[in-house]
Amino acid sequence: GGYDFSRIDPSNIEQIEVLRGPQSTLWGTDAMGGVINIITKTAKKGSNKKLFSQIGSFNTLRGGAEFNKATDKYNYRLAATNISSDGISKADRINGNDEKDGYDAKTMSASGGMKFINGSQLRTSILWTDAKSDFDSFVFGAQGNIGDGNEYSKSEEITANVKFLFPLFEGKLENTLLAGSSEIERESFNAGIPSFSSKGSRNTFQYQSTFKINQNNRLAFGADQEKSKSNGEDITINGLFALYELHAFDSLVINAGLRRDDHDRYSAVTTGRLSIAYNPNDKITLYASWGEGFKSPTIFQTTFFCCDATSPNSDLKPENSESFNINLTYQTLDMRGKFSLTYFDQDTENLINYSSGSYENIATANTTGVEIESNYRFTNWLSSNLNYTHLNAKDGTGAGLVRVPKHSANLTISFMIKDRLNGSIRFKYNGKEQDPNGFVDSWSRIDLTSNYTMNESLEIYARIENIFDTQYQQILGYGTPGISGHLGARFSF
Repeated sequence: GGYDFSRIDPSNIEQIEVLRGPQSTLWGTDAMGGVINIITKTAKKGSNKKLFSQIGSFNTLRGGAEFNKATDKYNYRLAATNISSDGISKADRINGNDEKDGYDAKTMSASGGMKFINGSQLRTSILWTDAKSDFDSFVFGAQGNIGDGNEYSKSEEITANVKFLFPLFEGKLENTLLAGSSEIERESFNAGIPSFSSKGSRNTFQYQSTFKINQNNRLAFGADQEKSKSNGEDITINGLFALYELHAFDSLVINAGLRRDDHDRYSAVTTGRLSIAYNPNDKITLYASWGEGFKSPTIFQTTFFCCDATSPNSDLKPENSESFNINLTYQTLDMRGKFSLTYFDQDTENLINYSSGSYENIATANTTGVEIESNYRFTNWLSSNLNYTHLNAKDGTGAGLVRVPKHSANLTISFMIKDRLNGSIRFKYNGKEQDPNGFVDSWSRIDLTSNYTMNESLEIYARIENIFDTQYQQILGYGTPGISGHLGARFSF
């Protein structure tokens, strides 16, 4: 049920969307508080090849290649990347840990599509990764209970899907059929001796239809199924969903949706969603949403136990949530700046949490907060982005939830000179956090990035992170890199 985001190579990413608020209606049961939608690259019209190579601190080497071709009838993209690094000690070196924990990963991907004369399309993609990651050991009594150890894990994952899109009724009814499969195998070793292994798979099937009733009304509806298997256990979730969109008039859009999830281990659950967007003029946008969410325990959470526990928690329950958020966005009169203010509130029942060797439910939890964001372009070559979050996350007893900072902020100053040289200076602040074994102090760091386009074919990029060599922890007992840098080049032909 977990996913390692470090295995997503950024060279395969086209864009990232962040959707606020509960999104379970279209995105499924886990989308309780929002969605981060990572869209991978597809071939653009024409034909091109790209190579890139990068070196950096900790003996980090990264490189890759991609081949793209697209016509009016078909397209395909092939890509391969590799990264290796000696790394740092996962257990913080300030506690006397000096054994480096390295990382190595290979990624290969392919995608393609065909267009047919009736407007229908066939699309498919496949992604394979093979990774090895060193990590440190459980050391009772050490800070964060972690210290140097000769442990590592191997993982191999393959994900594939095929999608068929076809219009009906002169394009008024758009239909999508999707079938996807993902398999992952993990093995952990201690001094070369196997210590843990797990193999799992997830198969998904979905039909979604969008009916354009008229200019002001649209209806999306469909069904999906998700089957998960691991270590002799399996889970099936069947879902039905519908989302109605009404453009009441030019400045007001209303969305209302329902979803029904039938879980083969738990009772069926119906969740709803309502959102309203209002533009009284071209400078102001008011947005509000309310929704419910449902998340069932994963197979791992219902079967894993260790340490002080003698068996898995057989009484583990699904999470349920209800949340709303309100947002005001203002565009300045000179169109140079945009300011945004958001308030959000989420109540969760039976929040799933790991504790003392197995997973348990926190009866109730509440998360409220305010987000402030500001974008401003000072000149044609200089701009800034500032965001700040005040977050108050507590369980039903009033105790704070772990690893959730009350204050966090980012400030980015970006520049672009003559369309050739661009870069940014980024300041990041993370407030004090509660950890299961103590507290993590607040920290801040500054990073620099730059990018220089020498010609149509060659691009040079560089990054320096933590330029003041700040010593800090993100998780109690775990180390972070000091000052470090990377230099790379991309070549297109």
